Amino acid sequence: MTETRAGFVALIGEPNAGKSTLMNRIVGAKVSIVTHKVQTTRARIRGIAIEDQSQIVFVDTPGLFRTRRNLDRAMVAAAWAGAGDADITVLLVEAHRGMSPGVRMILEELGNKVGKNTKVALAINKIDKVESARLLALTQELSNAYPFEEVFMISAEKGHGVKDLTKYLAQNLPAGPWLYPEDQIADVPLRMIAAETTREKLMLRLHQELPYFLTVETENWEQKKDGSVRIDQVIYVTREGHKGIAVGPKGETIKAVSMASRQELKELVGAEVHLFLQVKVRPRWETEAERFTEMGLDFKDTRE
Repeated sequence: MTETRAGFVALIGEPNAGKSTLMNRIVGAKVSIVTHKVQTTRARIRGIAIEDQSQIVFVDTPGLFRTRRNLDRAMVAAAWAGAGDADITVLLVEAHRGMSPGVRMILEELGNKVGKNTKVALAINKIDKVESARLLALTQELSNAYPFEEVFMISAEKGHGVKDLTKYLAQNLPAGPWLYPEDQIADVPLRMIAAETTREKLMLRLHQELPYFLTVETENWEQKKDGSVRIDQVIYVTREGHKGIAVGPKGETIKAVSMASRQELKELVGAEVHLFLQVKVRPRWETEAERFTEMGLDFKDTRE
């Protein structure tokens, strides 16, 4: 009988490096928020993939960047904590951005933040955006800056090179029994995934109109007798003016967001979903410990 393996893999990198896209592709289901905007991942959502006899548990971390606000500090602390707890850490670097100041900062911290026994691999992402000569030069530059165990050239969006990376992860996790049931794809509550789904639809819809200071919480999740699910969510914004933007003219924005989110949640839970959204103003929600707990972050990490 083939030996089973299981363990944790942390995906780290700058905001928008493609961590959520990569995890969702390997897991084969959408468990983490993906938008074209930076800093969209807040909670350490774990996606679970099976490769051969190995169970790979992904810690999809927030992007690593220089912090200015409470929320920023908690997100960066969560990202490094994910890397520190992992069996394997994969640093994602965007090929076309190369050795940016942000990547340099991560490389400087990496040796101190990951565990002594943690394997660290490099995945250069979005390789379709640059020529091969530039890719080789970047690979050399990054390899000189840190002793990566392996280097992979991938396109998380198109799937190029992802299979090789997945096989490497599967073969290098610790031997042992699987940590989760075979059919489980994430270990975060559905309530949190539902909130993230609605937040993604809001960000896609609002573009630059609304700053990143909005959050979504699932207040109620009720299974009905007919098998359907009622979900009540609150969208918190920081100003009265933002409330109008989130609702939109004649409620058009909130209706469109609700429809898109409901459709995705229906596929996720495999049942009819009744989604009810409210928008509330909380001027300083980012200073409330309760809000951070709902996002799977630790409020004490906001302290400098």
